[in-house]
Amino acid sequence: MPAPNLYAAQQTAERVRDGMHANDRASQALGMQIDSVGPGCATLSMAVREDMLNGHDLCHGGLIATLADSAFAYACNSHDVLTVASGFAIELLAPARLGDRLTARCVEVSKAGRTGVYDVEVVNQRGERVAVFRGRSYSIKGRPAVAG
Repeated sequence: MPAPNLYAAQQTAERVRDGMHANDRASQALGMQIDSVGPGCATLSMAVREDMLNGHDLCHGGLIATLADSAFAYACNSHDVLTVASGFAIELLAPARLGDRLTARCVEVSKAGRTGVYDVEVVNQRGERVAVFRGRSYSIKGRPAVAG
């Protein structure tokens, strides 16, 4: 019987992904792609564009954080319970440059009651770690992440 439960959980995560992405104007504007999603996990990627560079010709750290935060959002809402960030911390470990392809992989570390902890690793196209992010989530009981 575990296989149907895993299948249903995956289907739920994909339905939530589609519903959230339809309204996720910030991630769309930054050109983020949802590479994969599953129960408690998500992988998003983004190419570093000219308009994402700071005064040192490096990707703005806030945009790296936004990519990680978006992966966190898709992962923590994948169970179809409306979940919001209650906080996060990010460590920027290496610069990202024009043309780099950044990938943020988020995994659920803990989910107990209404709170959760999620870790995100952001790497470049060479697999070099650019940032690590830890997000804390809070779920709104009785509210689905997406309509329908």
